[in-house]
Amino acid sequence: MYEKLDSDRIIVTVETLARRIRERFPDAGLAKLADALIGVMRESVSLAKTVHRPKLLLRLVIAALLLAGPIATYVLFTWASHSGAAITGLGVRTVADLVQTLESAFAGLVFLGAAILFVLSLENRLKRIRVLRFLHRLRSIAHIVDMHQLTKDPELLLRPGPTTKSSPVRKMSRFEMGRYFDYCSEMLAMISKAASLYVQDYEDPIVMSAVDQIETLTTGLSRKIWQKAMILGQVGKREGVMPPVDD
Repeated sequence: MYEKLDSDRIIVTVETLARRIRERFPDAGLAKLADALIGVMRESVSLAKTVHRPKLLLRLVIAALLLAGPIATYVLFTWASHSGAAITGLGVRTVADLVQTLESAFAGLVFLGAAILFVLSLENRLKRIRVLRFLHRLRSIAHIVDMHQLTKDPELLLRPGPTTKSSPVRKMSRFEMGRYFDYCSEMLAMISKAASLYVQDYEDPIVMSAVDQIETLTTGLSRKIWQKAMILGQVGKREGVMPPVDD
């Protein structure tokens, strides 16, 4: 029961997180990003549920090619026998003819074997392409989340200074900034969990490597947010006030 991530619960958690952000920051770009994340997560979860299912039509094609291998080999040697290129009945005309025919047959078998291996791996490669495409979308959203918190600088609450014309508008209180950091960190965690869904039932080394990269990315971005939260905590200690627990 608790050995796998529940994709449906992940969707509910992301939807709840989006509502919390809208209620707290209705005009913030982070709220719009959270709404967009819901759609991406739904698509991602849908793919994660179906990616391990066999492609019946493609497997029928593979079975037909595997059956065609022995047939093609038989036809090749039968044609060589009847054409008199190397073998006639049970006799051999010349050693050179035999060697030439065997080389041609071997080359044909190698080509057929390569074609069969290509088709056998085609299903997995098609699945891999689809999964990597969605993992790329999750990676992009993680970077966008990081961009949203980039200009939220808690040090200015400790050491405020003069602004310039190009300085970003900073209207958040210490409490609001803390909630903003928490929301960003939670979004990154949800992105990481959505990526992990792909490797529960689909053990592809390339996909697993891509998922590990996303987890490393989101962990690193969350660490930067945590460092800002620590600075924000110093502001709270300086003011003698601790932020209440709230959503």
